[in-house]
Amino acid sequence: MEPPAAKRSRGCPAEPDERDAGAGAARGQGRPEALLDLSAKRVAESWAFEQVEERFSRVPEPVQKRIVFWSFPRSEREICMYSSLGYPPPEGEHDARVPFTRGLHLLQSGAVDRVLQVGFHLSGNIREPGGPGEPERLYHVSISFDRCKITSVSCGCDNRDLFYCAHVVALSLYRIRHARQVELRLPISETLSQMNRDQLQKFVQYLISAHHTEVLPTAQRLADEILLLGSEINLVHGAPDPTAGAGIEDANCWHLDEEQIQEQVREMLRMRDSNGARMLILMTEQFLQDPRLALWRQQGAGMTDKCRQLWDELGALWVCVVLSPHCKPEERAGWLQLLSRWDKLDVCPLEEGNYSFDGPSLQPTVAPIPGSEEEEEVAATSPRHTVFGRALLAGELHWNDTYLQRILASDSYGPSLTGSVGGDKPTFDPQGRPLWLGEPFPTACARVDTLRAHGYPQQALRLASAIINTLRLQRRHQLESYKQQKKELLQKGSTCITNTEGWVGHPLDPIGCLCRALLEACRLEEETLTLYPAALALSSPDSGPEKRKVAYQHVPVPGSPGESYLVLALEVALLGLGQQRALPEGLYAQDKVVRNEEQLLALLEEVELDERLVQVLRKQAGLLLEGGPFSGFGEVLFRESVPMHTCARYLFTALLPHDPDLAYRLALRAMRLPVLETAFPAGEPHPSPLDSIMSNRFPRWFILGHLETRQCELASTMLTAAKGDPKWLHAVLGSIQQNIHSPALLFKLAQDACKTATPVSAPPDTTLLGIALELGLQVMRMTLNIMTWRRREMVRWLVSCATEIGPQALMNIMQNWYSLFTPVEAATIVAVTGTTHATLLRLQLDTSRREELWACARTLALQCAMKDPQNCALPALTLCEKNHSAFEAAYQIVLDAAAGGLGHAHLFTVARYMEHRGLPLRAYKLATLALAQLSIAFNQDSHPAVNDVLWACSLSHSLGRHELSAIVPLIIRSIHCAPMLSDILRRWTLSAPGLGPLGARRATKPLGADRAPLCQLLDAAVTAYITTSHSRLTHISPRHYGDFIEFLGKARETFLLAPDGHLQFAQFLENLKQTYKGKKKLMLLVRERFG
Repeated sequence: MEPPAAKRSRGCPAEPDERDAGAGAARGQGRPEALLDLSAKRVAESWAFEQVEERFSRVPEPVQKRIVFWSFPRSEREICMYSSLGYPPPEGEHDARVPFTRGLHLLQSGAVDRVLQVGFHLSGNIREPGGPGEPERLYHVSISFDRCKITSVSCGCDNRDLFYCAHVVALSLYRIRHARQVELRLPISETLSQMNRDQLQKFVQYLISAHHTEVLPTAQRLADEILLLGSEINLVHGAPDPTAGAGIEDANCWHLDEEQIQEQVREMLRMRDSNGARMLILMTEQFLQDPRLALWRQQGAGMTDKCRQLWDELGALWVCVVLSPHCKPEERAGWLQLLSRWDKLDVCPLEEGNYSFDGPSLQPTVAPIPGSEEEEEVAATSPRHTVFGRALLAGELHWNDTYLQRILASDSYGPSLTGSVGGDKPTFDPQGRPLWLGEPFPTACARVDTLRAHGYPQQALRLASAIINTLRLQRRHQLESYKQQKKELLQKGSTCITNTEGWVGHPLDPIGCLCRALLEACRLEEETLTLYPAALALSSPDSGPEKRKVAYQHVPVPGSPGESYLVLALEVALLGLGQQRALPEGLYAQDKVVRNEEQLLALLEEVELDERLVQVLRKQAGLLLEGGPFSGFGEVLFRESVPMHTCARYLFTALLPHDPDLAYRLALRAMRLPVLETAFPAGEPHPSPLDSIMSNRFPRWFILGHLETRQCELASTMLTAAKGDPKWLHAVLGSIQQNIHSPALLFKLAQDACKTATPVSAPPDTTLLGIALELGLQVMRMTLNIMTWRRREMVRWLVSCATEIGPQALMNIMQNWYSLFTPVEAATIVAVTGTTHATLLRLQLDTSRREELWACARTLALQCAMKDPQNCALPALTLCEKNHSAFEAAYQIVLDAAAGGLGHAHLFTVARYMEHRGLPLRAYKLATLALAQLSIAFNQDSHPAVNDVLWACSLSHSLGRHELSAIVPLIIRSIHCAPMLSDILRRWTLSAPGLGPLGARRATKPLGADRAPLCQLLDAAVTAYITTSHSRLTHISPRHYGDFIEFLGKARETFLLAPDGHLQFAQFLENLKQTYKGKKKLMLLVRERFG
């Protein structure tokens, strides 16, 4: 479609050579464009920025800036097209209503300021003059772009049109015409990567402080998720950056507000405007040309969630169009022909989930409850169902059924007027209200949605009421059937699913259709917002995190005394949400169940509950509890039925002020997660319990991690509400321990409970604190044999929680440490933290109780040292320093462990500790035990124990000649490294041996290397030099000749310490010359250096 033909002064886009401001400056001066700009232009047009980063390991900053600069659209004609779709204005209106012209006028009047481009994100302010007597209005505009296309827009004017608003146009034109005046920054992640930790923390805190009313809840939620092990945010590498450009798989198309287009189509249908169907055809044809559809099909990959939602909505819109009650037969035939053609295309998206196209019809009675042996067989090959399949089936439906027309025609239709119309099947319930039978429930609800969409609200309400009457009658028969077989089912303890496909998350959204139709009838006149999910998020942009209550009123249902459409809406929503149903196949279908459930609950949360609605709530909650296999809250569940956690949380919160007993019974029943309850055979350990997603064990349950999180939120809500009520607190604790299998979530519950139990300005709730501690203990037991970086955090928290309860709780975990902690955790965290000065002050213990706690900690430390001396001996010695008997016991444990294989490194560590504490003889004893285990080869002069050996030699030298003499044989036996032996020898010959154990000096002058006890060490050093020399010469290369000559120089120094050392060294050299005379160059170097 061409843009409007108009002069430039009236808003016509500039020609290419006029508008390209980025390069025009250079060309205007007759200079060619730089090669960098030419290359950046081509890359910016065709490559996603992620592709650039993957292709090149490092992209210089100037290159990044030019690519970012040229990635914005350069053609004003494109801006014109998407702000008006080339709409020609009527004569005489001077195209003032066209957003492009208005935006151009705003630009020319200087209304655009504070323009900033950060990466692929452009923002600015537009100041629009007000009308007479009105103030100037300020709009903040944001634009994201990629590969020279605008991919998303946002404007403070809250534009509800199909096209770009004038403010988006003004900012876009400013960027095209004044590109070099716009401040340009690299993506924000590049800036953040240059900050250190302190700068990042300051940045985040200033950001939150500047926008705390808007972002604080989000910031806290993100912080909680980051600190939660196994959360989705921690499973993803990196973090999103809205300014960093598109990914390789991201769509590269101009932004159109699909949600607004969908609403516009529905509004056209409501107004019975034939352009609604025409627009839908154009949309469908355009979307089917998306090149990604073929790519996804070839790769076998799923499309993005946004695309999938769009196709779902297109399918639902086509159902509404084809089912139109007033369309002409030839129109419907044309639509069906188009749908059939699209349906056969290979790229046509398939419907997600295992939903049937010919499900069971609504019936007043119910078949017998199936037993486990009667599970349905899945067909080996399922037919191909595209998103248009339901619209094609809708083409077979009609509105000329006499009974249906009578339902739609009158509010007072009943048996008294017509008698029995349905032949063998009943057409009215016992109260005389009409039923709608013989059609699948989703199809019947699609009729309601169609009537409402095409401007027949009263007829939609009449049919909705008939459908609900049928559901009520069906439920009554279900309950009667269940009561007859209840005993048998409870004995089995399991059941087959009675609803193979759920109504919540269904492609036709039957529960949502009914609820929106009923709630719309009850909305007060001044409330004009639609009830479609796309509009829910936009209904109150300035309300912040607070839930906005919508004003509803009770509108009586004709022919049903005492009932209102608001009551029916609540009842049908709870009926759908509480339905026991199997989880559908596929990630998107499962995610849609969750999303649809949240949308329905968002609708219910808008409704202010009065006494009348509370009574409905109580009645429906009771029916859900008694619903058997037909209810997700029933006593017996199918293994793979959808959990009820989110619904139960709403019901619990709503019922708690009015009927606490019912609220807790319902929520406790909903805590179950059947797929996990039956996944672990009794007595077998849970594999990888820290993995909250458990994808390896449950490949079908793609959303299991999300469901477990919702289960945790329900438990947390109950714990918080039960504060101060021991009865319910213990009931909730039992349910948590039975049903929650993720240690990470249990730990979060324990932390939340502890925080709730210890408010700043009130005394603690000891019962809730005890429950927090019990949950923490369960986490410790579950993760005892699993290494995780969070264990240390968990142990520290558990000690602090026990401290809050009192000294007895702290001593209890110390006394039962075997089943809770590893020896290292118990000795280094539990015992130490439990006896710190801060802990003792917190407990405010008297002397005897303090000593009792200390004794418990020392006993714990000694037990840990016995179990793991390698890691716990030193902590045990440190903790027992102030108690002689305990210290002696710990020392003896070390001695016993040395005989049992305690490594030399740990013995040296403890020996150094003993010296530091003033026990040199004990240090010497441990050092000799360490040396007895040590072996340093001839070529290990950089062995990690070198410093320990030198320290041990220094210690023995300081103790006296007797100790030095005793350690020499150990040195000779353990160390075969010549430089190390000679180093020890020199150190011992520099000064006289030190004080003995009784303080008397043993010697007055340094020891000679040629006399005992050092003569043995000298002989060992000389022998080591000779052996090492021969070993090195066996495989020496010329590049190592210099090192070998230096080595011989050190050897000569050691040889000369002996009286006949000169002669020995000369004989040694002569032997080398004879033995290795073939190495002429090396021997020449030896002669030059040593003669």
